[in-house]
Amino acid sequence: MQYDRTCEWTGLKFSNDGKLILISTNGSFIRLIDAFKGVVMHTFGGYANSKAVTLEASFTPDSQFIMIGSEDGKIHVWNGESGIKVAVLDGKHTGPITCLQFNPKFMTFASACSNMAFWLPTIDD
Repeated sequence: MQYDRTCEWTGLKFSNDGKLILISTNGSFIRLIDAFKGVVMHTFGGYANSKAVTLEASFTPDSQFIMIGSEDGKIHVWNGESGIKVAVLDGKHTGPITCLQFNPKFMTFASACSNMAFWLPTIDD
């Protein structure tokens, strides 16, 4: 895999099943890599990061979705298999989301800038 010199790599995360790697950058994209072949499966972009902030990305516990924080305080959600953006969540963050983690056992996650938000599922009737 070629290194993109327009930004720096700021983090690596393995999926829970060990088959995928997320490469976070301080640029305007994050890459999803096949952990065994080393090939780029998807490049996720289209979120704000004009100030080259180190933003957080995380897998959902089932490794089906990738969540990426953005400079404008929103969380962008992609389907890991198709690479399609499926949602943009607004946690009312006042700054860039620099921390985003899923609870590995329960369907909750937390995101943070200078304040923290806890995300809990809701069931609509």
